[in-house]
Amino acid sequence: MKAKEVEWEVLPPEEKGHRASVEPLFRWLALIMDDFLRFPGTKFRFGLDPIIGLLPGIGDAGSAIISTLALVQAARRGVPRILLARMAMNILINELVGIIPGLGDAFSFWFKSNVRNYELVRRYTAAPEQSRRGDWIFLIAVLGLLFVIVCAGLIASFLMLQAIGRFVFQR
Repeated sequence: MKAKEVEWEVLPPEEKGHRASVEPLFRWLALIMDDFLRFPGTKFRFGLDPIIGLLPGIGDAGSAIISTLALVQAARRGVPRILLARMAMNILINELVGIIPGLGDAFSFWFKSNVRNYELVRRYTAAPEQSRRGDWIFLIAVLGLLFVIVCAGLIASFLMLQAIGRFVFQR
């Protein structure tokens, strides 16, 4: 018996005409990661994102990777860069706040980055060619806020190291 030769196939990038096909992916991701379960007796829903986030060290990174994979699919299907940037900011905000023990986990229950990204995709699918000025304003505001937070963190770290240095070397 003669062995068959294997033929390799490479998947081409998605055509821009398939934009609507990204919406079901984000709907599914939002359901699983942010709205899968409900607290009994309430209307409050949550998903696997805050539960995965409880795993020390890898939880928040794992949920960010899952969300980023959907973002890559959206990029392959021709979603505009400004929309991709807003979606990436949602993932980044969830990841950065999620790093803070306790507070980050509580934030994940409330923020629901995947639901926010699904809403962005849904609005884009309804009016694909409409560029929104609010998208740019939001992006600039969030980038400015992140810059301020990073600067404040650096200043606080510097002051803390300076205080520790004074305490240690004055003895």
